[in-house]
Amino acid sequence: MTVTVPGPTLGVVGGGQLGRMLAEAAAPLGVETIVLDPTPDCPAAPVARGQIVGNFDDPEAIGRLADRADALTYEIELADPAHLATASDDAGVPVHPTPETLRTIQDKYAEKELLAAAGVPVPDYRRVDSAADLRAAVEEFGAVMLKARTGGYDGRGNVPVRSSDDAESALTEIGMADDPAAIAETFVDFAREVSVIGVQGDDEVRTFPVGENVHQEEILRETVVPARTDDAVADRAQSVARDVLETLSGRGVFGIELFETPDGKILVNEIAPRPHNSGHWSIEGAVTSQFEQHARAVLGWPLGSTRLRAKTVSANVLGTVDEERPAELAGVETILAAEAAHLHWYGKDDVRPLRKMGHVTATAEEANADTTALLETTRSLRDDLTFR
Repeated sequence: MTVTVPGPTLGVVGGGQLGRMLAEAAAPLGVETIVLDPTPDCPAAPVARGQIVGNFDDPEAIGRLADRADALTYEIELADPAHLATASDDAGVPVHPTPETLRTIQDKYAEKELLAAAGVPVPDYRRVDSAADLRAAVEEFGAVMLKARTGGYDGRGNVPVRSSDDAESALTEIGMADDPAAIAETFVDFAREVSVIGVQGDDEVRTFPVGENVHQEEILRETVVPARTDDAVADRAQSVARDVLETLSGRGVFGIELFETPDGKILVNEIAPRPHNSGHWSIEGAVTSQFEQHARAVLGWPLGSTRLRAKTVSANVLGTVDEERPAELAGVETILAAEAAHLHWYGKDDVRPLRKMGHVTATAEEANADTTALLETTRSLRDDLTFR
């Protein structure tokens, strides 16, 4: 393998915050990025080489992206796998992770079927094509988490169901009343939610340290690294993550969300075939960030070290307003004055309730630092920020 600088151009379907941070990480490697996004002047536009304005399922726009790139990837699961495959073939450029992997991940039922067939541990689940199916799942499992098979994220498309009497209303809530296409998973009484950022390279696999994820209202608020669990559980999570990577095709970063049960078992919740919110800590906390790793992997380059530099906590900056309005963040000086804290602003023009606007990362200066105290410090820095 010969790697030269300046390097190739990476075409990215999606120009949100993940595309922005991917472009930031690729630039020092001599890799230019071009993003495709329907929003003019999207968050990634200021740091990417260029932007094609178009929908994620626009075959003509995806074709133009492929014509300008040496490799294709995506930072959002709304990308159309069929159009990616066609554009890849027509332009003669690779796309990673593969369209087949994207197609599987877009369907939560297909994802669970693939994992279960490979022996990867997942919660008990049942396909839901009708209210009767959902009632049967509740009778079988007790409480379940009902999920739309496609399109859900950040808790959207998910609703807990504890009684079979609630079947119809639950399907209505996730938008599946008229044409049910859902999955019911047994409600997992977990000790904590953890995740592993895995990287599939050309001929190597790497995993980052296990992170502990703190959610509220189904939205990730903070990630603590290393996770506050014992070594045996962390090793088990790493092993399961590697098993997940073996079931999927294509190079790149995969965000693998996991449940740790009270008895120390690990179950796979969901997978994202792209850099993941729970891996943002790696920008400051790891030798090589998840974003640089994704660029390296997609291009077939050697992967970097995933070693932890320091104990790290990242905290999402979410919209705290009652209604959408122009975004202006105040209180930044507190973070800038902190010794080991970093602000990442995503460049979104408008703030709305619970929208991800940025994140704050803090690292520990002492190897034996208490991660719970670091979590509280990071929360305090984040909570000092306000929108006006």
